[in-house]
Amino acid sequence: MTTTDKDRDILARTLWGEARGENLAGQIAVAWTIRNRVFDGKAKSWWGEGYAGVCLKPWQFSCWNKNDPNYAYLSGAKPIPAVQYAQALKAADQVMAGTTPDPTGGATHYYATTMPKQPTWAKEAKQTLKLGHHVFFKDVP
Repeated sequence: MTTTDKDRDILARTLWGEARGENLAGQIAVAWTIRNRVFDGKAKSWWGEGYAGVCLKPWQFSCWNKNDPNYAYLSGAKPIPAVQYAQALKAADQVMAGTTPDPTGGATHYYATTMPKQPTWAKEAKQTLKLGHHVFFKDVP
């Protein structure tokens, strides 16, 4: 699969929006859930096509919802702090290149532990990892 500068930028912005409070390992884990959606093995994936398509699919990553406070940063209306964006780019680059292993065990879902309650979809999925402020899951076949 060919990736573009847009894919890289959108993935990094998504990592910042979803996991800016995490260390590099935490952002890599979030990036792997996105990569696992990108490479789900389906000719036409429900998740979207390519990194930008998966990240920007409506209602999948709340940071891209127009009512989310992070949206102003992701859309470019406000600048993302350079050091934080650089870390997100590093995570994006490593995962897109496949130079770091998948710590999530194939997860395609996660939620932040700061949520008031576990999402309903999590009851039907298998937990694969808890790292930082995120819990990762994959579908049960």
